[in-house]
Amino acid sequence: MSQNTKEIYHDHIVIRLIQFSLFWVIVAMAVGVYLAAEFIWPEIDFGQFWLSFGRIRPLHTNGIIFGFGVSALMATAFYSVQRTSHVPLFMPRLAWFCCYAWQLIILLGGLSLLAGWTSSKEYAELEWPFDIAIAIVWVCFGVVFFGTIANRRIRPIYVSNWFYGGLIIVIAMLHIVNNLAIPVTIGKSYSLYAGAQDAIVQWWYGHNAVGFLLTGGFLGMMYYFLPKQSGQPIWSYRLSVVSFWAFTYSYIWAGPHHLHFSAIPEWVQSLAMVMSLVLLAPSWASMINGIMTVSKAWERLRTDPALKFVVMSLAFYGLATFEGPMMAIRSVNVVSHFTDWTIGHVHSGALGWNAMITYGTFYYLVPKLVGRELYSTKMANLHFWLALAGTMLYVLSMWAAGVSQGLLWLSIDEYGQLSFSFREIMAAMSSYYGLRLIAGLIFFAGTILMTWNLFMTMRGQKTVEVTPPPVAEKYRINPSPKPAADHTGTEVPA
Repeated sequence: MSQNTKEIYHDHIVIRLIQFSLFWVIVAMAVGVYLAAEFIWPEIDFGQFWLSFGRIRPLHTNGIIFGFGVSALMATAFYSVQRTSHVPLFMPRLAWFCCYAWQLIILLGGLSLLAGWTSSKEYAELEWPFDIAIAIVWVCFGVVFFGTIANRRIRPIYVSNWFYGGLIIVIAMLHIVNNLAIPVTIGKSYSLYAGAQDAIVQWWYGHNAVGFLLTGGFLGMMYYFLPKQSGQPIWSYRLSVVSFWAFTYSYIWAGPHHLHFSAIPEWVQSLAMVMSLVLLAPSWASMINGIMTVSKAWERLRTDPALKFVVMSLAFYGLATFEGPMMAIRSVNVVSHFTDWTIGHVHSGALGWNAMITYGTFYYLVPKLVGRELYSTKMANLHFWLALAGTMLYVLSMWAAGVSQGLLWLSIDEYGQLSFSFREIMAAMSSYYGLRLIAGLIFFAGTILMTWNLFMTMRGQKTVEVTPPPVAEKYRINPSPKPAADHTGTEVPA
């Protein structure tokens, strides 16, 4: 690019992806609240197949993970990679294609799930035409991201880009391998794997989709935006890099802990259990790094609602990444597996970690993108307390329900028969499910407040144009040549 051409960061794409993320979180959470209500009043499906739990549950999970979560990760990745590379996005038209094509996939994929097209694989329910489309768009996402890094003007590659890059590479590998299938119709295919092999590949994918998308990707968000929000440099850059590599090498082995007491080889189960426990170290290293980064800016928590969300998300991240390895231990797993304890664990991460760090990032990012103060700080503070109350009530109710279920299912009489039937146990869960519905409504109400707050902040505003700053000489990829010296040894200008 010529020296006379003004370079501007492509932040219009970022603001559009944030808007899509907000749209999907409202839709998907509304579906989640409806699902919670179905556990109390099953008849509210009105006899319609498309309103049954089996149809709309994957709509909820796909909408949250791939609609809300991936749109937020694309937005923050595009925003941060430009600033850490000091160049605009590589191939911005391709970035716009990623933005809109991804939303079309989520929309049409959601409709296909309502129609009953499903591969029945957890977090991979979409059928083969959507799998191919997802792979294409994801590769395009990678081209834009890594192309921007390749064009960077600054020599170091900041650690947030390591996590975003790990997200892109590993999720592509997981998605392609797990979804290898033989199509028989436009809406039906059969997995290339069978039996225990299919289960191992699925949970290698399923757990690592949680690991590299819902954990690794959002750690990339944390490592860039937390120092910005707190006004403090990352506490230990070396620790962040060590935790990245330890996280990457240990997480990839943990998936089979979902298959304890099954037909897969016992050594695979044991390896998954051990690597799950090892995973506690890099997970808590990032949590400690984040807490120590903000430790010198505690006074800002009184006035900055965005920082409140991010700090609280670190607490829930520590909780979820401690609980997960514990649940991988066989003696704990025998009680927790196939119970609502697992649902509580998932939502302590999804609501407490993923949603809260994203909400805090949006509260920080949107005003900067549009050059305007947040519409209502009071509304944001109210949202924080609603989010915290909703998350705590949800997790506690599901923990109580799950432990109750696990212990009741293990209860046997003097003849070695089950003491309680499945129907009796589920009937005893109604009070817990009532609390979950209330918790979901509280959290959802806070999310609606945030969406309105951010909408009013963006309303009528144009995206602020930002140009890349100059790069210090010592950090440039191509530093200026040193001045030449004359025969007397005196430097002269080049």
